[in-house]
Amino acid sequence: MMDFWLINCILAFVLAVICAGVLIPQILLISFRKALFDVPNARKIHTSVVPRLGGLAFMPVVCFTFVLLFGLGVHVEGSSFLSYVLPYLSNLSFAACALMMLYIVGMADDLVGVKYSAKFVVQIFCAILMIAGGVSFNTFGGFFGIYEVPEWLGCPMIIIATVFIINAINLIDGIDGLASGLCSICLLIYGVVYSMAGEWVFAILSFASVGVLVPFFYYNVFGDPNKQKKIFMGDTGSLTIGMMISFLGIRMLQIEEPLQFHNINMLVVAFSPLIVPCFDVVRVYGERIASHNNPFLPDKRHIHHKLLALGWHQRRAMVMLISVSLVFSLANIIASEWININLLLGIDALLTIFAILALNRFIYKRKSALALSYGYLPS
Repeated sequence: MMDFWLINCILAFVLAVICAGVLIPQILLISFRKALFDVPNARKIHTSVVPRLGGLAFMPVVCFTFVLLFGLGVHVEGSSFLSYVLPYLSNLSFAACALMMLYIVGMADDLVGVKYSAKFVVQIFCAILMIAGGVSFNTFGGFFGIYEVPEWLGCPMIIIATVFIINAINLIDGIDGLASGLCSICLLIYGVVYSMAGEWVFAILSFASVGVLVPFFYYNVFGDPNKQKKIFMGDTGSLTIGMMISFLGIRMLQIEEPLQFHNINMLVVAFSPLIVPCFDVVRVYGERIASHNNPFLPDKRHIHHKLLALGWHQRRAMVMLISVSLVFSLANIIASEWININLLLGIDALLTIFAILALNRFIYKRKSALALSYGYLPS
């Protein structure tokens, strides 16, 4: 039976790659014919008109892949397959409804614009749908000394975590390949962990989500806008994939830790791959509030903007941040077996603060050197 599920995980990835690889060029074609572009402005980095509807491929491809493999599983394994999947149907059906809602809201935002307050309301409702589907936040894994979480606290924690993760993914989508690269690392780790835990339904969902991001990453990073081959994921993509990561990450806390995980903290496993976007959004919101600015209005305070301010190319900044995310994730997961989660989080926070302070110093030095070369002092 295990071989059957491993084959399904591989098929999920391959099918998603093929379907997205076919669909994204069609989205590009329609976008250019209907002039559906993300137009450059003072805040944005790109200088050419680029379609921002790449995220339109995400939900249809993942759902098609998952449902197709579900149907094939019924044909091949019959009642044994259905009996295995049945306990997860409530989780999956409510999560699918939440995913569909955010997909529609994201598409509306990309086409005509949606107020951030309206998006927050929808995100909260999507989190409530997850709770209704049986997803629970029942452990803090020892964070602040708390292990078991009562239901009255777990439900609001799911809402806060869902809204936070979705917006962290949305806000980190600032340079080519960054959001899709970070999400791919996260979903790949989730897929491996769910496979090790024997929760194959969620492993298939994880690998299908990675698969849909692979062709998008290619067109987003290596596509030539002059040849009409470049595309952005837009809010449709960032909200959809953010919802998927929220669902899979929070649902991971319900895994009954098998022997192969030893003493690894599942809260660390679930949220370590999200350290870069989550720490970044906390810092940016804090700086905006400290500057008496609206925390929801966009600016150039994000970590990728700082790397670009050093004179780095977009691709170099993207590779650096994805590499940092991968190293942080693996190091935290391995270290969680021996190091208390509070100490681990403290070390992560300190490393992040030192990194930001160092970046700010390097940026100031670079501005000073440029200013002196032009004969004036930097502000």
